[in-house]
Amino acid sequence: MALWHYRSLGGLARISWVTWSIALLTSAIWCFTAYQVALAMGAHTMYAIMTNIVQNAISVQDNENNALATVLITYGAKDNSLILQGQYWRFVTPIFLHVNLLHVGLNMLNFVVLGVFLERLFGHMRFLLIYLITGIISIMASCMFMPQDISVGASGAIFGLVGAYSVFVLVHRHAFRNGGALALLWLVFIIGLNLGIGVFIANVDNYAHVGGLLAGFLFGWCFTPLYKPLASSFRAENTTFVDTHSLARRWPLALVMVVGTLALAIFVVYHMGR
Repeated sequence: MALWHYRSLGGLARISWVTWSIALLTSAIWCFTAYQVALAMGAHTMYAIMTNIVQNAISVQDNENNALATVLITYGAKDNSLILQGQYWRFVTPIFLHVNLLHVGLNMLNFVVLGVFLERLFGHMRFLLIYLITGIISIMASCMFMPQDISVGASGAIFGLVGAYSVFVLVHRHAFRNGGALALLWLVFIIGLNLGIGVFIANVDNYAHVGGLLAGFLFGWCFTPLYKPLASSFRAENTTFVDTHSLARRWPLALVMVVGTLALAIFVVYHMGR
């Protein structure tokens, strides 16, 4: 029903424009910050700037760590000390910042592959809500459990999408082959693999990943598409189905979720300042 509803739409409504907009915006922001880092390292020609970006594409050179950290902090990286000074937008901006080409490339590849499909299932506004709120909660988790680290990246929000999709598969498992067992096992493998990488590779914020994943489970449970037939149409020739979890029907719950996220942010700030 979710895919049928998507196919029945026309024009811009049928395009996963939220996914593409976020991916393009995030990529553009990385291009800008990479340019700023190159300038900070003394690169002033286009060739020198491109050389600097390529040299740091996979791993950041030791002599560039300070310049990179300065640029990322300037443009909104998670920094607990600055959040405590009132810069609360740093709960949001880290989602759109990335360290290097490998970091932004892998994150945006995963995001687009998953996002285009999920946006079709969930709809534009539900998808955007889940992405942003789970991303913000992932940054809060990082603030709580890795207070000393500077953190950036969309991976926490992407884990949130994975969590929401896992709930979708679980709720609709009877519509999948083998009761959804293969799909769920694949998701468990992907989640375990990515969390395992975070254990063995330095500077990977697994607390943000877990925070985003758990938030994705919660939001997925509350807002996963759930189509049910209208009672008045049971005897009709063509039964009418409605999504009982749509934002139009569950906007009070969405409002509670947003207010709850704000309350959680206040608690995190209070805890950090103790």
